[in-house]
Amino acid sequence: MGISTLYFFAELIAGFHTNSLALISDAGHMLSDIGALALSIFAFRVAKRPATHQSTFGFHRVEILAALFNGLMLWLIVGVIFAAAYNRMGHPPEVESFGMMIVAVLGLVVNIVAAAILHGGHRHNLNMRGAFMHVISDALGSLGAITAGGIMITTGWYLADPLISVFIGLLILFSSWSLVKDSLSVLMQTVPKGIRLEDVRQTIEAVDGVHKVHDLHVWAVTSDIFTLSAHAVVEDGGDLHQVLNGIEETLKERFNIEHTTIQLETESREDKEYKAF
Repeated sequence: MGISTLYFFAELIAGFHTNSLALISDAGHMLSDIGALALSIFAFRVAKRPATHQSTFGFHRVEILAALFNGLMLWLIVGVIFAAAYNRMGHPPEVESFGMMIVAVLGLVVNIVAAAILHGGHRHNLNMRGAFMHVISDALGSLGAITAGGIMITTGWYLADPLISVFIGLLILFSSWSLVKDSLSVLMQTVPKGIRLEDVRQTIEAVDGVHKVHDLHVWAVTSDIFTLSAHAVVEDGGDLHQVLNGIEETLKERFNIEHTTIQLETESREDKEYKAF
């Protein structure tokens, strides 16, 4: 966040000095990086707070809200870039291309360093992925500015500046779509990515003593905490504790599901309930 803050001011000043929309857009994106990183830090701190009587699951969902907000902020930035590019399409102004390229190269280095710092945790945590996506999309902006600068130096075609900006915006939209979609998926309590409900059902029913499973639900509290609830029909006279331990151990080993609420029902009880119904 400190690296991004320092470079934001440098890039903003350089963008106005060289009259480059690509640099100014990239500076605005860098500002969003600062906000995204600050929000991610805040979310991680809040998520560590213990559960309360009102928030019995704790505050893990704050990380998902931060990821969703970061994804939507990327879309807002793209809208601003598109609007500015449209205004320049008809009469693209002259750009000091060489100075623009120098600043863009430095920006690319800054984003590579930031991405290296964030790399590793973004694969398993949506909040971290949101911050990482901001940095990566900003690196794309720097690459775009370098490309536009090179075109303008060699050809004098200043329309390259807004056109490259539009292309960068499209790349950001494409790359941030999965972040927004995955965040909404967690908030809607859908089955986590990489888990098939039928596979979970078959795995539980394969445990010794389990006859069948119904009312099965699997969802994510946050990107790396999975929860399951189910009714398991077990054989009469079996060791219920052993069956329950077998189900929990299997779910943890196969699907990394550690938080489970499983109601055991004997076959005779299920038959009585079915007849009564």
